[in-house]
Amino acid sequence: MDVLSPRPPADKVLAWDDADAWRRTLPGPLVFTNGVFDLLHPGHVDVLFGARAQGAYLLVGLNSDDSVRRLKGPGRPVRTEAERAFVLAALECVDAVVIFPEDTPRALVQRLQPDVIVKGGDYTAEHVVGASDVLARGGRVVIIPLTPGQSTTGIINKLRGAGG
Repeated sequence: MDVLSPRPPADKVLAWDDADAWRRTLPGPLVFTNGVFDLLHPGHVDVLFGARAQGAYLLVGLNSDDSVRRLKGPGRPVRTEAERAFVLAALECVDAVVIFPEDTPRALVQRLQPDVIVKGGDYTAEHVVGASDVLARGGRVVIIPLTPGQSTTGIINKLRGAGG
């Protein structure tokens, strides 16, 4: 029996130029989602699996450490961008991970031109960065419902003894 070996996670973490070249080779629809993914939890997994179900390939845009500090404060991220990218890339449903240094993934979305953009249920389609770019090309925006009781902030507070 032939069994496909999983791709090594490090091979799935791509620089922008490599992601652009990879994108041009894809025979099916590309789905894009993005985030910090600091401490991977079931809510993240639900969004990633839900996103992957929307197309043939899933690319995850990952906030750089500097952008996370700007967005979340000096105590974040807990894990480095390299660690976060490696863990995301180890998931079978993730085909590629690209780190972006800006506070939003708009430039990455414009460059890679995904067919579908997905975010978790704390967003509305009108507030998804890059949605207008995807919609203008005839693509779709999909919102995946949040998984109750799952948040990185809640995990961090619980670890600090402040409840979750």
